[in-house]
Amino acid sequence: MARLVGGILIIFLFISTIVSFTNHLSTLTLLYFYSYVKLAITIIKYVPQAWMNYKRKSTEGWSIGNILLDFTGGILSVLQMFLLAINYDDWSSIFGSPTKFGLGFFSILFDILFIVQHYILYRSKTSTVIRTDEDDDDDDNERTPIFSARS
Repeated sequence: MARLVGGILIIFLFISTIVSFTNHLSTLTLLYFYSYVKLAITIIKYVPQAWMNYKRKSTEGWSIGNILLDFTGGILSVLQMFLLAINYDDWSSIFGSPTKFGLGFFSILFDILFIVQHYILYRSKTSTVIRTDEDDDDDDNERTPIFSARS
């Protein structure tokens, strides 16, 4: 399914680029098309991970660090748009760039979903390892280096 959607988007951009080179489409409009495709891909890319987390009821083996960074970037991007709108008293600038607003907005939404999945819904249950073998001199001890200094 992802290859089909990706193929359709690539064909759309390829045809749009050719039409732009023939001067039937402005370069600005072409760049808007590219930005809309980027927004669509960004929205689509989050769905499989959210679905997999839901089906497995776990976020095990998956790093939350990148999500926290993405969340920070989304917040700062939307905050920048609002601060510029306040500074220039131009509130149309917030929705004047639908791609930038959409990227920030959808990133924040999915990142909140992932944070809730990781820290609340599917919180990993930490297991305690109890050592039953008291022999610390055993060569099979996991603290023994693989390459020992012995000759």
